[in-house]
Amino acid sequence: MSALWRTGFLLGLMRFSSPSDEECVQAIIGEPVLLPCIYDGALSLSALNFSAEWRRANDVVHRSVWGRGSQDKWTVSSRNSTRVSETAPQTGDFSLQLSMVVPADSNTYSLYLTFPGGNHSSPVCKVCLWTAASFSFPLLLREDAGEGDETRFLCHSRGGFPKPVVRWRINETVQPPEGSVWTDFALLPESQLYNITSLLVVNISQDVSVSCSIENPSMNETLTSTSNGVQPSPVVGRATEALWVFSTALCVVVSAMVLAALAYQIQQDRAHKDQNTEMGMGESFEDEPETRMVKEEVMDPLTETNL
Repeated sequence: MSALWRTGFLLGLMRFSSPSDEECVQAIIGEPVLLPCIYDGALSLSALNFSAEWRRANDVVHRSVWGRGSQDKWTVSSRNSTRVSETAPQTGDFSLQLSMVVPADSNTYSLYLTFPGGNHSSPVCKVCLWTAASFSFPLLLREDAGEGDETRFLCHSRGGFPKPVVRWRINETVQPPEGSVWTDFALLPESQLYNITSLLVVNISQDVSVSCSIENPSMNETLTSTSNGVQPSPVVGRATEALWVFSTALCVVVSAMVLAALAYQIQQDRAHKDQNTEMGMGESFEDEPETRMVKEEVMDPLTETNL
């Protein structure tokens, strides 16, 4: 009976010390985050057998067990990406560390202390976690049609969370006509991040500017790309410049290869010519005695006739 009374008294003290307001933490996807929780109750936990459980909604994501005796060892049963300090019973710091945040981590987390017999406290801490990630700067492409035809604008951004708001503006203030915008939000299976593709088709003149904005309230971020008339967007301009540099470098390399090939051919022609010249001179020297003999044979009959 005394044990039950003592357990009820301890739980009553914990209820009294539990927080009344829920704290919220924002986390960047792919980075670590710490969910703060400081136990400031009247109990000295270092002298007790108990376990600490962090729960996400109703699922236990981290559990640490502490023993009272000097020979007892504390153990942890949790997913690999969570951690609570080993000295939590002495310091009262039961903060939960997530080593790498994913989009599915968005939820409310609660810390419970549990004692032998299955009796546990009310939540010692409650922390809500919001996850977010920045989108890339939108790439805006413009495809001008013939006179009197519609112009197409394509806006693309990737790698953000949660799903953003896409806004189009004509001349900075005018919203596009209803039914002129088509937007696709693609959730990537590997990362659970969003890729955004938005298409605007309108009938406007070439001197009208059009802008595309990606708004991510969770990151307090708005990214805007603008197409001013027929001028290419900064991204398109950089791509065109890079293509020009590549083409120039390619021409230089090809020219150098052609010049090297010509020089090699000229050298080979000269060597071949010199070789033919040497061979021609050698043949003339070898044929010279035979030539003299032919001449002598031709001259001998004349000599005999004269005699």
